[in-house]
Amino acid sequence: MATKEPSFEEQLAQLQQIVNQLEQGNTPLEEALEQFQTGIKLAKSLQNKLTSAEKTLGHLIDDAGNERVYENNTDDPSNNGGGNRGFGSGDSVKG
Repeated sequence: MATKEPSFEEQLAQLQQIVNQLEQGNTPLEEALEQFQTGIKLAKSLQNKLTSAEKTLGHLIDDAGNERVYENNTDDPSNNGGGNRGFGSGDSVKG
């Protein structure tokens, strides 16, 4: 029987535990390196899950069953996929 992949929350808790242990600074070097590598793998897995969830939430299904894009998607992580909102959106302030 195949093993079930840990949930997002379980992986996040494991990553936090690793970070806490490494921050204490009393872990032997070899073990710290193993934990660091495990932490990197967990962080990549968590990022992939977040990216997938973001893509899913960026689409809506209308009453006719057609998929609609909810927000303008962008590869710019600084605006969280929100398109041109806020400062620098091209709106000028007149005083």
